[in-house]
Amino acid sequence: MDIAKAKETVTPRQDRKRVGRGTGSGHGKTSGRGHKGQKARTSVTVKVLAEGGQRPLFRRLPKRGFNNTRFRKEFQIVNVSDLNIFDAGARIDADALRKVGFVRGSANNVKVLGNGEIEKALTVVAAKFSKAAIEKIEKAGGTVEVVQ
Repeated sequence: MDIAKAKETVTPRQDRKRVGRGTGSGHGKTSGRGHKGQKARTSVTVKVLAEGGQRPLFRRLPKRGFNNTRFRKEFQIVNVSDLNIFDAGARIDADALRKVGFVRGSANNVKVLGNGEIEKALTVVAAKFSKAAIEKIEKAGGTVEVVQ
């Protein structure tokens, strides 16, 4: 193997920063850590919300309201205009939408919204539909099936 070919196969890589190797390196003396203090020490991680002895803001303020993030169900959105890529008379469910790339993951939590127009009669199966989506699908001669 000649040298020119060998140089082509080697991937260029940036050299790692060698700190504390003298002033000529540009990273000598304090090794890019500034001067003294807590952040200049090794193995010290300062928490993002730490306020140095002062009571943190999130603990000074009272708790308010209700948070439903653990129990909410998030839906993946598909618009009526997206369904035009399917053939007329096709049955469209979460698996069909997943194959095309409109839906991700294994869950069947799809919601169809009424943005755009639909020109074909399709059977659409989803967990939720907007009123506009139902009207447009049925107006085009299709049917809507709600799945739990």
